[in-house]
Amino acid sequence: MPFIVGTFVLVLGIVYGLYWVFVEREDAGEQQALKKRLKRPTAKSVITAALLKEKDRLSDVGALDTLLGGMGRVTDPMQRTIAQAGLNVTVSTVLLASACVAALAYIAVIQFLRMPLVGLVAAIVAAFLPYGFVKMVRNRRMIKFEEQFPEAIDLLARALRAGHALTTGLSMVGDEMAQPVGPEFRLLFDQQNFGMPLPQALKAFADRIPILDARFFVTAVLTQREAGGNLSEVLDNLASIIRDRFRVKRQVRVISAHGRITGWILSALPVSLALFFAFSSPDVYRTFYTNPLGIRMILGALVLQVAGVFLISRIVKIEY
Repeated sequence: MPFIVGTFVLVLGIVYGLYWVFVEREDAGEQQALKKRLKRPTAKSVITAALLKEKDRLSDVGALDTLLGGMGRVTDPMQRTIAQAGLNVTVSTVLLASACVAALAYIAVIQFLRMPLVGLVAAIVAAFLPYGFVKMVRNRRMIKFEEQFPEAIDLLARALRAGHALTTGLSMVGDEMAQPVGPEFRLLFDQQNFGMPLPQALKAFADRIPILDARFFVTAVLTQREAGGNLSEVLDNLASIIRDRFRVKRQVRVISAHGRITGWILSALPVSLALFFAFSSPDVYRTFYTNPLGIRMILGALVLQVAGVFLISRIVKIEY
């Protein structure tokens, strides 16, 4: 009897040992690997964090990034403008370019004109050139977005009429449309696809695109989600309204072209004449920056020139 029990226990141990070696141990290893994978951040979670939480760096240098981070009132509008322009540069790059251009302008004026006051004014004006370039690129990108936006809305409306969901339509617009509409809709789709609520993603879209048509689109979609209705028909009407507004804007630009050209000529004429006489008759102009009264006259002329440019720009700018 003890022999039979011992044999049974031995056979049972061998069978269980073989089962544990070839089955249980592999399952335990797979379970352990699965737990490690669950604890480790996945690619999707990394993308989600990048889309929803990560903030663009102000500089590639850590200390400078921290310093600029404490100057939010100055850097935040500049960073927003750079993002809207679609440029792959940082705020520190723009600031460094401004400093370099200002220094070059001051050195050039001192070298050729020997006028420190004029060099200081030239340096101040030149310091705004890099940021002005960023704003020019941003304005051109927004104008191009405004031109392509009705086509994107039409494509989204056709996708909805074909039976696709709104998110699928956003993905189709992101894939089919060119710059700058396509990448913006792709980012909108990716944000909601990786966890951001659609209303929040739409509001972020309206913040990135500071044009009235984008706010109309976001308001229409959010209103339809709250109150219901035929979204494809709403989008068709919205695309028609945007095209009408864009047509009116073109007509306003044509009508105001004469006034804008006149404003540019009147704004550039004093500066052009001053530079011409400074190069042609430097001895006459030497009185202005060597005499205290002449320096006050130059400062007064600059103040009046800036005020005149501002007033002319406000006169020729017509709201539509």
